[in-house]
Amino acid sequence: MKLAVIPARGGSKRIPRKNVRPFCGQPMIVWSIAAARESGCFDRVIVSTDDAEIAQVAREAGAEVPFIRPAELSDDHAGTIPVVRHATEWQAAQGEAPELVCCLYATAPFVRGVDLQRGLDTLQRSGGDFAFSVTKYPFPIQRAIRLDAAGRVAMFNPEHFKTRSQDLEEAFHDAGQFYWGKTSAWCATDTLFGPASAAVLLEPHRVQDIDTPDDWVRAEWLFKALQAHG
Repeated sequence: MKLAVIPARGGSKRIPRKNVRPFCGQPMIVWSIAAARESGCFDRVIVSTDDAEIAQVAREAGAEVPFIRPAELSDDHAGTIPVVRHATEWQAAQGEAPELVCCLYATAPFVRGVDLQRGLDTLQRSGGDFAFSVTKYPFPIQRAIRLDAAGRVAMFNPEHFKTRSQDLEEAFHDAGQFYWGKTSAWCATDTLFGPASAAVLLEPHRVQDIDTPDDWVRAEWLFKALQAHG
């Protein structure tokens, strides 16, 4: 079976109640649940939460909340992999262990069902352990600068000061939307970033971290612009 796990704890600090806060017309988590269901990839879509309100919103949106996440996996230091591993082991204990598990973040309103389908296809074609969403940096990371305590500038890689941008290697980063993986890999590893993982490339205009109030405002404007252009 193929399992979707949507982690959604209730204790968000920088944006309180982020997972159920209204985003462009409906609670944030509903967009992720809708994408998971639209994709047709999953036998079960489970939300892992410690919060009664999140659980209720998730059920109304068509997801399952078959357990309450343990407190030790619900604090500010809980990582994604242990949360997914817990849900995977819970499912296996019910007598039907999943073969593939996709972690889909609750704050990924730009993800589409077709992206999840591409992720599944990429994982199966690659023969690796994981496939997850990435996007490219909009500016060469080799030209990045740092600021000291006095606000003075220094390059991270000063040897590239005179290198043309088009001659520098492109760099990519985790898009923070979804992570497909084999159950065996979820249960055995502590990192997804390595040669056993394949990339599912997303356009930069469909990627936005939502960690601060400014991020939220930008994400809503971007989302509305994408909707207006179909």
